[in-house]
Amino acid sequence: MKILLLGKGGQVGWELQRSLAPLGEVVALGSSSLGGNFTDLLALAQTVRTVRPDVIVNAAAYTAVDKAQSEPELARTINALAPGVLAREAQSLGAWLLHYSTDYVFDGAGERPWLESDATAPLNVYGQTKLEGEQLIAASGCAHLIFRTSWLYAARGGNFAKTMLKLAQERDSLNVINDQFGAPTGADLLADVSAHALRAVARSAPNRRLSGLYHVAASGETSWYDYAKFVLTSAQQAGFELKAGPQAVLPVPTSNFPTPAPRPHNSRLNTNKLRTAFDLCLPPWQQDVGRLLETLRDRPSALPSTDQGKKI
Repeated sequence: MKILLLGKGGQVGWELQRSLAPLGEVVALGSSSLGGNFTDLLALAQTVRTVRPDVIVNAAAYTAVDKAQSEPELARTINALAPGVLAREAQSLGAWLLHYSTDYVFDGAGERPWLESDATAPLNVYGQTKLEGEQLIAASGCAHLIFRTSWLYAARGGNFAKTMLKLAQERDSLNVINDQFGAPTGADLLADVSAHALRAVARSAPNRRLSGLYHVAASGETSWYDYAKFVLTSAQQAGFELKAGPQAVLPVPTSNFPTPAPRPHNSRLNTNKLRTAFDLCLPPWQQDVGRLLETLRDRPSALPSTDQGKKI
């Protein structure tokens, strides 16, 4: 199997380089690589034609949620038009396309975990462009897997858990939103699920029964507030020195942190379809937090100030 991986330098792309390696030859490109720039759609198409992969894995995205409000065309090019190009080229080659999307395609209403079949209604430009990317892939007719995920984090790159650790080392208390709910999902889990799914579709080829849209997230749910408390409690137990421990985390509503891009309150994702189709057990969200802390404890320099607005 020949795999073209795009977006190799991101949180998911970095983990995918590891998880995809046993499947076959992996041609991994980043945004600065020749042919890996998602703003040059003609060059992107030519890259696919030159590599002629059996599978395209797209881990590249415009992820600055707030900035997307003022750069809608750039966000649309990267999150929608480029995946549409990849889908067209995959259809032409007879290749599979694995693409990542987000819970931000929903409006965040209610408390029930979202099903793949639920109506979409994104609240911001980022969500709108990710949804358009999904639609262009589906309309292309290519064999595809679209994995929607939520609250992604990893030891590499910026994310909420690392931001909380950094701030807890600098401040006496932290105000954290307590009315948004979801499941923190490790990039390593998403990458491993991706490799498992690609192995399954390779075995079923040319049967395309597994082609479609799936939700992927760790099991369980939490709020940003409870997530922060868990991270800091675990950090203390792991030997981190903090000025603000879990008892210094204060709950506040979303309205206390106005942002250019509105955020959904309900980011819960129902993963039954994925678990049934691929015979998977998704671990609880708390499990990977411990692994993240072990990595960061050995690499304290990996705690820069981060952009909490970033998504996959």
